[in-house]
Amino acid sequence: MRKAIYIGLTMGAMALAGRKQQVTFHRDVLPILQKNCQGCHREGEAAPMSFSSYSETRPWAKAIREAVRLKRMPPWFADPHVGKFANDRSLAPADIDTLAQWADSGAPEGDPRDAPAAVTFVTGWNIGNPDLVIEMPRAYTVPAEGTIDYTYYVIPTGFTEDKWVRLAEVRPGNRKVVHHVIAFVREPGSKWMSDAVPGEPFVPKKGGNGEAGSGRQWLVGYAPGTTPDLLRPGQAVLIKARSDIVLQMHYTAAGQEQTDRSKIGLVLSKEPPKERVVVLAAANNNFVIPPGADNYKVESQITLQADTTVTGLIPHMHLRGKRFEFRAVYPTGETQELLKVPRYDFNWQLGYLPEKPIVLPKGSRIECSAWFDNSANNPNNPDPKSEVRYGDQSWEEMMFGFFTATLDPRGDPADLVKPKKVKNGD
Repeated sequence: MRKAIYIGLTMGAMALAGRKQQVTFHRDVLPILQKNCQGCHREGEAAPMSFSSYSETRPWAKAIREAVRLKRMPPWFADPHVGKFANDRSLAPADIDTLAQWADSGAPEGDPRDAPAAVTFVTGWNIGNPDLVIEMPRAYTVPAEGTIDYTYYVIPTGFTEDKWVRLAEVRPGNRKVVHHVIAFVREPGSKWMSDAVPGEPFVPKKGGNGEAGSGRQWLVGYAPGTTPDLLRPGQAVLIKARSDIVLQMHYTAAGQEQTDRSKIGLVLSKEPPKERVVVLAAANNNFVIPPGADNYKVESQITLQADTTVTGLIPHMHLRGKRFEFRAVYPTGETQELLKVPRYDFNWQLGYLPEKPIVLPKGSRIECSAWFDNSANNPNNPDPKSEVRYGDQSWEEMMFGFFTATLDPRGDPADLVKPKKVKNGD
């Protein structure tokens, strides 16, 4: 009798455990999707399918299982052994197991009453409702084929006083042809792009004022896989009174004539910030990658001329990009690894925000190393038989170690990287 009762209790416990282990969409899967996926996987965003409901997600259950097990999704390429990042998009092992179990068990829906409240998104924006939208004055026609030079638009802000931007986002008008957009702030008095007619598309001539970078600051950018910049409380980007916004548009032909009218949205700070955020770079534009080279290394560095707090790291290469690393070298000679990206992916231009800002004393160097694969084994390589140099187009290459830094709101960004001239007698 006791044996029968024991067996009955054991079987009941096993059945109960089985019921607890069953993974359902509404209770177990949807919270993971809301936190990690719906920013892109929703109507009107970059992903090709929406994961907002069970009916939308169910057909993709097996594809989701494969993508998360192989860690292709969500896209995150930082070496987990180097640094901790506030915007880490990688899934926890338990979440990967949950998604895989759901797919393996037939992707059951479960009880809709178990679902968390839907996440509220502002249609067309990831930053909420912008305070200000700056748009190309008219649509640009992108030809069906051929190489399209970088095209610029100078758009006067009309600001009569300084503005501080807390959040910014680029919204491409036509993702089929917009490869990237960079919005710069052109400060009053700058000669950069002085030949451009405001509101009209402009392609600078080589050697002209379109190539000079003085008097400009990065505001916000877009490329495949980017997300809006996340600033900490009290931080903002400055747009000085009477400044212009300059849009750098990189278009690629898509086989049919297309049009684009991209825009940027700005959320303004309601109070003066404690820190001004600027974008700087350790860059190298003087390299030649030999034909067939499968692991060609290019290095860059920049010496900081003042105490600097680094808040973000953004590696940038093109189709032959393979690996990228950031290091800090202190005046003492001590070296600290900041970021390693062992599997760079041109299709996902990610920024990495250190969990704790990195404080570097004056005289420190930020060093970057990049490796390129110009061999036939690189499936993205446009031509493994050619030498590759620096250039704007995707089949050329770039090597930028962009980083965001903070300074006093009244400070000059040039003071961070430009050596001060020593006067006679000093």
